[in-house]
Amino acid sequence: MPTTVDQALDRLVTDFLALYATDDTPMPSTQYDTDWPSDCYQATAEEGITVPWQPIKQKLQHPLFEGLESALETPVHADIKNYYGRYWSDPIPARFRDDELSLLFIWNDKDYERLRANIIGHALNKKKTKQPLTFFFGCTEPDELILSLENSSGKILLEKPGRPPLREIAPSMTDFLNQLTPIKR
Repeated sequence: MPTTVDQALDRLVTDFLALYATDDTPMPSTQYDTDWPSDCYQATAEEGITVPWQPIKQKLQHPLFEGLESALETPVHADIKNYYGRYWSDPIPARFRDDELSLLFIWNDKDYERLRANIIGHALNKKKTKQPLTFFFGCTEPDELILSLENSSGKILLEKPGRPPLREIAPSMTDFLNQLTPIKR
């Protein structure tokens, strides 16, 4: 069983790609977007043409969270830094117990800016409502609840946007990722 976030993500990505190795579709696919480049694309094409993609390990950790730590005036939990700093990827669908979910990742450098804005908005809402700081990294399907990491403890929580957490679903990011089974959609 993987013991770090990086190892757990590597196992999840390997298992996700293995789902495509047994049929006529060797990789997941998405529509090519010339304005949204990514190392994940496995081919180039005209705008809107479906091409294969796959998660790709990031070579360098983006300084996103260093700037956020300064802006939020608090250290950011290492597990969420490792989570977002490990792979470039489109969302990966998975099953947790009996529920389906989508894990969010970063597609390219521009996507970091979108993530930064969303995290700051989420953090400001948490501060305004006097709730503990959390960082989202996924959502449930189809009811669109948020999967988040509680910054102070590293616990994984299930949240409804704008509300206090509904419940803890795992004691850590590694434990949570180890319980996931990737699926095809």
